[in-house]
Amino acid sequence: MLRRGVLLVVAAFVVGCTASPPETPPSTTTSAPEAERVYVSLGDSYATGYRPADAGVPAGSGRGFAHLVAERSGLRLVDLACSGATSAQLRSGAGCAPANRGLDAPDPNGSQLDAAVRELRAHKGRVGLVTVVIGGNDLAPCARAQGTQVQEALACASRAVADVRANLAATLPVVREAAGDAPIVGLTYPDVFLGAWVSPAFPDGQGLARLSVSLFRDVFNPALKSEYEKAGAVFVDVTAATGGYGPLTETTQDAAHGPIPTPVAKVCTLTHFCRLADVHPTPAGHEVIADAVLAAVPR
Repeated sequence: MLRRGVLLVVAAFVVGCTASPPETPPSTTTSAPEAERVYVSLGDSYATGYRPADAGVPAGSGRGFAHLVAERSGLRLVDLACSGATSAQLRSGAGCAPANRGLDAPDPNGSQLDAAVRELRAHKGRVGLVTVVIGGNDLAPCARAQGTQVQEALACASRAVADVRANLAATLPVVREAAGDAPIVGLTYPDVFLGAWVSPAFPDGQGLARLSVSLFRDVFNPALKSEYEKAGAVFVDVTAATGGYGPLTETTQDAAHGPIPTPVAKVCTLTHFCRLADVHPTPAGHEVIADAVLAAVPR
């Protein structure tokens, strides 16, 4: 009996040592959510996503390239842009009327620059991207000089570019300081004036189209690129991305206008200029711009 009792005790001890331990209650702690990262957009109607009235759709801001970039990069968009803004108003404006803002955009409550500094400092370490598109409203008045007024148009453009450079030189270092090492992307525009080739709104449309190629390629865009790079920003040549530097001797068959230069056909598709004499991008144009921005930003 004693031997049998000892064996039972030993067996019980072995079973007790090899049995699975009781389950540990599940932890009630959760990991902290990843901090939200923001994308601050500055500029004019290209950044707000402005669209002209057409086919019963009222004019106003829609989904522009900034909305597409924010969605595809997983960033929260803070759109401080204002339709109609010039490079001077970017740093010295006094707010933005509701009709001139982007979708669900806040009132900058002062200049875009001041609002950007507040946002960037408030989200220090959580800024994923800053974009700036400005200067189109400085340059646009120069398109009114055509034909025999080519020299006047060039003189106007020279003054406009000088103004844009001076305003960017005063603005971009402030944005860079507030943004820290976050990526900043500066953009230019499609050469919308190529569309004057087929637009009845311009008596010498072909002359304006030809002039615009050198204006964007040799004057406006190099000036923008220089100022953005001084501030450690990446320059995205939207003119190139939308086919603006292609030869005007190469033609494409267009449904509305017949055989026309390929760069003109592209700008007719990517902007509203050919049909409505309006400089803003179509949805397809915003897609191209968004793709160019995303390609320039490190993932």
